[in-house]
Amino acid sequence: MEEPSKKPIYRRILVKLSGEALQGDHLFGIDANKLARIAQEVAGALDLGVQVALVIGGGNLIRGADLCAGGLDRISADQMGMLATVINGIALRDAFIRKSIPVTLMSAVAVASMAEQYDRSRAQDFLMQGKVVIFSAGTGNPLVTTDSAAALRGIEINADIVLKATKVEGVFNDDPIKNPEAERYQQLSYDEVIARRLGVMDLTAILLCQDHGLPLRVFNMNKQGALKRIMLGEDIGTLISNIE
Repeated sequence: MEEPSKKPIYRRILVKLSGEALQGDHLFGIDANKLARIAQEVAGALDLGVQVALVIGGGNLIRGADLCAGGLDRISADQMGMLATVINGIALRDAFIRKSIPVTLMSAVAVASMAEQYDRSRAQDFLMQGKVVIFSAGTGNPLVTTDSAAALRGIEINADIVLKATKVEGVFNDDPIKNPEAERYQQLSYDEVIARRLGVMDLTAILLCQDHGLPLRVFNMNKQGALKRIMLGEDIGTLISNIE
């Protein structure tokens, strides 16, 4: 087994956060303590000189599937969901500012008084300047998940890896919450994820990462220092890539 590196193995990363990652133990909304923890985790990667971008979901505020089940039009529900991610982005930005971490919030839809309009070149410039860049509003299009937005933004900014933060330790052969005997996969190929229907991300996101050779790691960001440890090469979570 290889020894963990003392230098970061990645130059630029994109972290995908669900909206639920911001709600803490509550069933809804935003928890200030969760925001502070996320900012602290990202600070650990920044201390190593790693450039960090984030894509944020909105499920803690708006659940499109529930709205559609109640009779709301799907396109309208998705538009509401995009705005929910902007709200979460503003909250995350505030958490970084409170820790004196340089940060920029970008939105795929125009909300000029609250966030910068997404622009690939400007996003890369901000990252080169050492700023955390938060991407909100998904891709700006309905019917496209924030998982797919994370894959797309990762490709666009030339990230070395997409890191999907979850509440479990990685990808398992069964639900680890229901089955304590479930085994964690250390590494998988994208073909295996698709064939086994492991539900890591939606199919569009998986295919985007596969087609562009962009690795994906699923990990538990609730574990203190996990992000920094991944940067140093430790075996955290599950790595998914185009394994030969």
